[in-house]
Amino acid sequence: MGDVVSKQIERRRAIQTQKKTLNDLMRFEGEDYPGSDYFLINRKTWMHDLNPEKLQIKKIVWPGTHDSATDKIGIPFITRPFAQCQSDSIYEQLLMGTRVLDIRVQKDRKVCHGILTTYSVDIVLNDIKKFLSETESEIIILEVRTEYGHEDPPEFDKYLEEKLGDYLIPNDEQVFDKTIGEVLPRRVICVWKPRKLPKPEAGSMLWSEGYLKDNWINTDLPETKFESNLDYLSKQEPVNTRKYFYRVENTVTPVPDNPIVCVKPVTERIHAFARLFISQCFTKQIGDRLQIFSTDFIDEDFVGACVGLTYARVKGIA
Repeated sequence: MGDVVSKQIERRRAIQTQKKTLNDLMRFEGEDYPGSDYFLINRKTWMHDLNPEKLQIKKIVWPGTHDSATDKIGIPFITRPFAQCQSDSIYEQLLMGTRVLDIRVQKDRKVCHGILTTYSVDIVLNDIKKFLSETESEIIILEVRTEYGHEDPPEFDKYLEEKLGDYLIPNDEQVFDKTIGEVLPRRVICVWKPRKLPKPEAGSMLWSEGYLKDNWINTDLPETKFESNLDYLSKQEPVNTRKYFYRVENTVTPVPDNPIVCVKPVTERIHAFARLFISQCFTKQIGDRLQIFSTDFIDEDFVGACVGLTYARVKGIA
C-alpha cells in the first residue's frame, strides 16, 4: 500500500513539474507566431472569408476535434466523464469553426469510444449535411474509423457514399495542390479506416488511412506529450511537398495507473498550451509542417489560433 501511495505522490509531482515547465516556457518565450493577432470575425464561414480562390487545401491549418461525437456518450455523471471528449454536438462544433472530425464506429453503426456507445452515425452525417447546406465554401475532413476492439460495420463504404453523395471530394492526390475554389461544389474529404474490410482505393470517393496520419502516445503528462508532438512533427515533410494530412493532437489522456480517470480534468493539463505549441513550431523552424491541429473540448480560442496561422499563410507571411 505504501508503494502505491508513494508512486501516486511522485506522479502528482511530475504532473505539476511539467505544467510549470510549460507555463515558464509560455511566460519567457511567449505565444507569438505569424497570424497570432488575427481577429476571427465569423467562425461559421472562416474559409469563405479567407477567399476560396486563394486558400490552398495543403496550406490550411485545420482545427479539429478528438473523439468528436462523444457529447452524449454513456450515462450522465456515471460513465460519461470517462469517455466524453467534446461537450458540443457536431453541428455546434462546425459552427464554432471545427473542420476536422474524428468519428469512431462499431458494427451496428453507432458511435463509440472504447466500450461506451452513443447515437447512430446518421446523426453525425445529418449534422454535417445541415452545416454544409447553410454554407458555400467550407471544406470538412471527416475521418471515420472502426474503434479498436470492434468489428467493421458491413458495407459501410457504400453507406458513406450514399449519405454524403455529391459532397464527397474524390480520392486524388492533386487535391492537395488545389484551392478550395477548385474543388467546389464538393466539400468533404472522407477518410474511411476499417480494421479488416478492404480499404478505399485510389480514385474512389473515399480516402484511405494513409492520407491522414498521426503519432499517438498514451500519456497524461503534458510536457511529455507536448515534446512528443514537436518531435514527431519535425520528422514530417513540409505541407508544400507532402501528399497526406498530418494531425497533431493537443491532448493528454487518463492512464490506468492514475486515480484521475475522467477525461476533462486530465486534458486540461495541456489544453491552454495550444498557442504555445504553434509558437514553438516556429521557434524550432517547423511551422511549415503544421496542418491538422486537434483537441478535446474545443473552444473559440483554439479555432482562432489555427485560423490566424492559415490567414498568415494566405498572405504569404508564414
